[in-house]
Amino acid sequence: MMPSATFPDLKDASVLITGGGSGIGAALTEGFARQGARVAFIDIAEAPSRALADKVEQEVGRRPLFIKVDLRDIDALRAAVEQAARANGDVTVLVNNAALDDRHDIEAMSVDYWDANQAVNLRPHFFSAQAVAPGMKRAGHGSIINFTSTSFLINHPDMPSYTAAKAGIIGLTKGLAGKLGKDGIRVNAIAPGWVITERQRSLWVTDETLAAHVAKQCIKEVMQPEDMVGPVLFLASDASRMLTAQTMIVDGGFL
Repeated sequence: MMPSATFPDLKDASVLITGGGSGIGAALTEGFARQGARVAFIDIAEAPSRALADKVEQEVGRRPLFIKVDLRDIDALRAAVEQAARANGDVTVLVNNAALDDRHDIEAMSVDYWDANQAVNLRPHFFSAQAVAPGMKRAGHGSIINFTSTSFLINHPDMPSYTAAKAGIIGLTKGLAGKLGKDGIRVNAIAPGWVITERQRSLWVTDETLAAHVAKQCIKEVMQPEDMVGPVLFLASDASRMLTAQTMIVDGGFL
């Protein structure tokens, strides 16, 4: 369920979301559009992204701008930021949501796999922030929201490169916040627990594992992608104007 709260300062804000075509990212794309924001989103998967843009336009009356980009290509990422700015004005809200949580073994890890994993899960967070910062400085304000994960906090054993990246995002968040705060730019992180997207259901969810996980949450409900929208809108809006360099854990009270 989308949040009921409205944040007036997000109306007509220029928002850019990475990985905005599916899962949590799709919920964020729709959520910002419902606030009246001008939304651009980056994704590598063309068909579901265009279907999402059609759906949002039909239901909300605003079509988000889909930009197809492989985030491992930093020049293409920079060009996407420029395209979003041309279409919607300088980006003042950046949500670094894209990630790839494939499982991988320590024994089978290669240098190439490690580098490719970090090139999706950590490196774009910095370079997208670098690309939007000049426009945010011109605007005199901005909010960068980096998606990390609780996976590294619960000692997840099956994806060491991913958890290393997710821990690194918190350090990056704090470093960027320290550097950009003087320009009115806030930088925070969101650490979701187990959000049950279609990808999770198709690859890893079983009735038993999900029931066991929810039993350890304080709130005994399955977390959905839409449950991430409210916290992100709050961090994007001036309701959180003095909140920066923080990590917000949204896991139903699992930790």
